[in-house]
Amino acid sequence: MPTAVSQTINFYKGKFQLKNEIKKFNLKNMDEALNICDLTTVINKFYTWKQLMPNVTPYYAVKCNDDPYIIKTLADLGAGFDCASKNEIKQVLELGVSPERIIFANPMKATSHIEYAKSENVTDSTVDNEFELYKIFKSFGESNVVLRFLSEAENALCPLGDKFGCDAFEDAAAVILLAGSLGMNVIGVSFHVGSGCSDYPAYERAISTGAQLFKFGKLIGHHMTLLDIGGGFPGDNDAMFAKIARVVNSSVDKYFKGIPVRVIGEPGRYFVAAAYTLVCKVYSKREIRDTDGRLKKIMYYINDGAYGTFNCLLYDHINIKAIHFESEVKETFNSLIWGPTCDALDKICDNLYLPNLKEGDFIAFPNMGAYTIPTASPFNGFSVPKTRYFLRSDFL
Repeated sequence: MPTAVSQTINFYKGKFQLKNEIKKFNLKNMDEALNICDLTTVINKFYTWKQLMPNVTPYYAVKCNDDPYIIKTLADLGAGFDCASKNEIKQVLELGVSPERIIFANPMKATSHIEYAKSENVTDSTVDNEFELYKIFKSFGESNVVLRFLSEAENALCPLGDKFGCDAFEDAAAVILLAGSLGMNVIGVSFHVGSGCSDYPAYERAISTGAQLFKFGKLIGHHMTLLDIGGGFPGDNDAMFAKIARVVNSSVDKYFKGIPVRVIGEPGRYFVAAAYTLVCKVYSKREIRDTDGRLKKIMYYINDGAYGTFNCLLYDHINIKAIHFESEVKETFNSLIWGPTCDALDKICDNLYLPNLKEGDFIAFPNMGAYTIPTASPFNGFSVPKTRYFLRSDFL
């Protein structure tokens, strides 16, 4: 068990019982929603990763969820960290992580952030073009360069290729050659096939390309040792993750046979999506009836929405699931759930079938740990959720 911050962790035995734990808190009198974070899930995910991809070191993507409990738990387990900014680097270092366990993986960096990385000896740095390489050379020429190339899946929920990654066959060689002429060392390559990738062969295509770039880099004198396979791994579907792991393992064995390589990944949602359940309170409702007076739809208004934790709806394509706590449900109704703000875009989900809930009843939403908390805002004056932390007692 990690020696993570423990003053406010609630311990439980056996299987986590959400309904029972919720009863212990005075939610009726709380205005804001409540995040239930089970750190046991994070720990189990780490061990699953090590079992399925034992030769790939996870570098947690801090941007996904920068909660210090999450970062400390993963740090104590031995994970590395993918940081995108000065402040993320600072947060990870302050929790006792050594700079060697950090990759500054944002391909575009402000000069002041590069200078901060230099001051803290965070040397591994991702680039994808010659302009960025020059900038790093001027501020931190001793950096270990990781070249990010474009190798995007044909089917991904969140493609990233329009923003990052050089063309592996037209531009990568120029960056590698320029680094050599500047006296900088390219230590490896990285790619990101896109989050929510169901095109599993995309990983093999990318790893094959990475091996070719490895050989080119070594040919001109670079000490190539690192392959970064990016992130986007599913956090709520272990069967899908197992399929990805099999492709990654076999592809590394195939294309890097006889080539010494250290492989890392940049998982974010994989670790935290399923660790969080958001519990919201119904504070208002509205019934929509047809011309004959028959109940057509019930609209519920809850205390968190698209400008808070549910911002993941707007850009992360999350599939919202709702859990109610009515034990004896005889009839359900077509339901629509709204967030609390005055914006009509603040719609959470439609065409759900829920019982006829009352003001003060609760609805829980599982898998809410990824790309939710860091971007939540108090728009319209509504508070962002608080978080309660849980851990199975035998993990101590």
